[in-house]
Amino acid sequence: MEILKIIGVGLIAAVSFVALRDAKPEIAFLTAAAGCVIIALMLIDYLVEIIVTLTGIAGKVGLDGAIISSILKIIGIGYITEFAAVLCEDMGVRSVADKISLGGKIIIMFLSLPIFTALINLITGLLP
Repeated sequence: MEILKIIGVGLIAAVSFVALRDAKPEIAFLTAAAGCVIIALMLIDYLVEIIVTLTGIAGKVGLDGAIISSILKIIGIGYITEFAAVLCEDMGVRSVADKISLGGKIIIMFLSLPIFTALINLITGLLP
């Protein structure tokens, strides 16, 4: 099971971080970051499959490709923003983590504008 591999990598990274935190903090951070990168790489195949499936569904129901593209970008930005913010929090830089989160939210709102526009156009088109 893939989740057990992910948990194993995460636990090894966490234990390595805790063991090295006091003696070699810079190496401790690198082990934690390496664990995060390895886990992210383990998930790429799943992400590709999700994108292919959503694109196929959108094609079958006739959704505009721009809308699906916006949705995938929004999801990706949400995940990447969360990852970066948590990483900053782990390094003890909460103020930077907060700014990263704010930036992600603003960009997500910007990217969702075409979806809101399409929804408003659809609703107004249905009204008599």
